Amino acid sequence: MDFKKQIIKLRAEKNAIILAHYYQVPEIQDIADFVGDSLGLAQQASKANADMIVFAGVHFMAETAKILNPDKLVVLPDLEAGCSLADSCPPDRFRDFLKLYSDHTVISYINCSAAIKTMSDIICTSGNAVQLVESFPKDQKIVFAPDKNLGAYINNITGRNMVLWDGTCEVHDILSSEAIIKLKSYNPDALLIAHPECKAQVLALADFIGSTTALLNFTKASNAKKFIVATETGILHQMKRTSPDKIFMIVPSDETCNCNDCPYMKLNTLEKLYLALKNEKPSIELPQDVILKAKKPILKMLELSVQLGLIK
Repeated sequence: MDFKKQIIKLRAEKNAIILAHYYQVPEIQDIADFVGDSLGLAQQASKANADMIVFAGVHFMAETAKILNPDKLVVLPDLEAGCSLADSCPPDRFRDFLKLYSDHTVISYINCSAAIKTMSDIICTSGNAVQLVESFPKDQKIVFAPDKNLGAYINNITGRNMVLWDGTCEVHDILSSEAIIKLKSYNPDALLIAHPECKAQVLALADFIGSTTALLNFTKASNAKKFIVATETGILHQMKRTSPDKIFMIVPSDETCNCNDCPYMKLNTLEKLYLALKNEKPSIELPQDVILKAKKPILKMLELSVQLGLIK
């Protein structure tokens, strides 16, 4: 079966929109209506003019789309497409953790479950986290969850002392400074660009640190011709497409030089995308009270991002 042809046909028939994260396989990125990072996808989900949203990403992203569009059908090609970072912050444990910091503002990274969002005052993404944190008074006590690497990076940049939840993304946390130094030794003319979910030792070596979209934009604007990329492999598809004359090397996940793939993102396939459109499932369902509570900090993020000039 020509899945691409059938997806295009069903998308039109069902007035569906396909949102895909940069870490999806190339064939899904190429057929999507919008490809982006967490912030861009949240924006697109908030203004989706469609009857069905097919979210080619991971579970928390589809949840965010459902929270912002409670009356729309939101489907995820594979319900097993979870997230190691979101899973590192169980709601019950986080609720008990917050009891120790009842006078703190809770800022949660969007890479968390709907349940964690209900316990948050504002959501952030890697693209706006520093600016959102800095919008609070310097003496404001803050809990930041769930990514301790991103939180530590923000503390370092802003001079804050936020309390950090002990969570990480397995895709970024596994990247080592040793692997990067080895790559740099063979490619001294290459710039290292890194996602802030990486460890501090990796970020200390970086020529540029930013969200997935920021990394992509940096490679487009830079005069450099060679880049070492410390994030998930999927972004290379867009980098190569927008800068075909440049060389991109992903930081390997281990000493055997395996590609740094997110196993959850890669669960989605073109066939599963077709079946999700055809069968209108698996759908994302959330209790109404969760939707109402989780929506507030997401909308606060979007509103503050507009005020700060981060998005239009």
